Amino acid sequence: MLTRQDNELICRTGPDTAMGNAMRRFWLPVAQSSDMPAPNGDPQTIEVLGERFVVWRDQNGRAGMYAEGCLHRGASMQLARADGDGLRCIYHGWKFAVDGTVLETPNVADPKFKDRIKGRTYPVREAGGVVWAYLGPKEEEPPFPHWPFMDLPDTNRINARAIVNCNYVQVIEGLVDSSHLTVLHSSALAKTNDSDLDYAKKTTHMQFDSAPIIEADETDFGFHYVAIRQGEAHRIARVTSFITPCFIANANGDLLLVIVPINDERCSFFHIWWDAEKPIGEEPLRSEQLKFVGLDEPTLRKYGMTDDTWDTPNAMSLANGFGQDRQCQRDGHFTGFDSITQEDAACSVSSGKIRDRSQELLCSADVAIGRLHRCLLGAARAVRDQQDIPALRAQIDQAVGVSGEIGPDEDWRGLVPHHRITSSPRTRAGRAQ
Repeated sequence: MLTRQDNELICRTGPDTAMGNAMRRFWLPVAQSSDMPAPNGDPQTIEVLGERFVVWRDQNGRAGMYAEGCLHRGASMQLARADGDGLRCIYHGWKFAVDGTVLETPNVADPKFKDRIKGRTYPVREAGGVVWAYLGPKEEEPPFPHWPFMDLPDTNRINARAIVNCNYVQVIEGLVDSSHLTVLHSSALAKTNDSDLDYAKKTTHMQFDSAPIIEADETDFGFHYVAIRQGEAHRIARVTSFITPCFIANANGDLLLVIVPINDERCSFFHIWWDAEKPIGEEPLRSEQLKFVGLDEPTLRKYGMTDDTWDTPNAMSLANGFGQDRQCQRDGHFTGFDSITQEDAACSVSSGKIRDRSQELLCSADVAIGRLHRCLLGAARAVRDQQDIPALRAQIDQAVGVSGEIGPDEDWRGLVPHHRITSSPRTRAGRAQ
């Protein structure tokens, strides 16, 4: 349970909010490379953390990200025209390079004027099929993280993005809640028995044991938690890592999830799968994987989870029953939704644009939920109180998710020996003694 004050603190991410300022201190995904304009193509407006920006590629394919309003008189750079090595505002012709260099100011006679100013652009990196941006203070820019999938070609990676019409915290909560998997996804998990997909094989055991043992530790990057289920001969431990401020290293070990607020009531849900050996990014594997989890284009559009459908009648709402197929449910499907992604989204969206957590009743299965709230509050309060965010000193790209078999008396933390634990039930018990 959170007070309304603390709930507001972690959920609000717009300009000049504590949580928003904390998130701006990290490199965040802002677009998929595949969704970016073509080189020298039309600029495109995006919204991130409650602010509008324009993204664009110059004639050499370099990505740029601009504040939407032109530096000069604030006309939208959405109206700007692609012009080779720069983007030219149509109002007075000022031209900006992707790094903010002002190339031309045709309505100013002084030729040195442009050398004294800089366009409102943001540091951008493109890696792993994603465009990443840093939106915080220039002097505080952290090192760019190097996730494992960034070294792989497109053929060995799958990138997907969904739009979810609710606050980002609600989506993250679903991703650190292992006990719902056996229940909510029971029909989807049943299909794993007949699937050859690696993703399916890694999750088939979650059909059983709806009350796993759940433990969590605080770490330098955020926290990790385990869900331990009893298998036929061994216990199966799935360790998931939450990496401040909005990253999830899934327990399958080959999936990074990133939930970036578009604004306080809508978020981008990025998925990145990778496989160093198998060309999962090629057909038919790519389409099979996306369809299995409900991230294929037709399914996303059916539920209003794309850039051009999130505000249409298709979007999940009380008015359309969140897209649930009751006849399918009566015919035997547990939920009546197409797949895992839609089941999770429906539960997140149905609790409101911003959930009131002051009325929640958490239980022993929600240990990781409590850790999440504590972690987010810590980051927001640190920025508010002008203190350091601990995760900025950690190697966040070294945090992993992992799944493995452990013996009856074996400690699951042996699966992640390189994670630096800062607080755990064991250490607190030791101090109490």
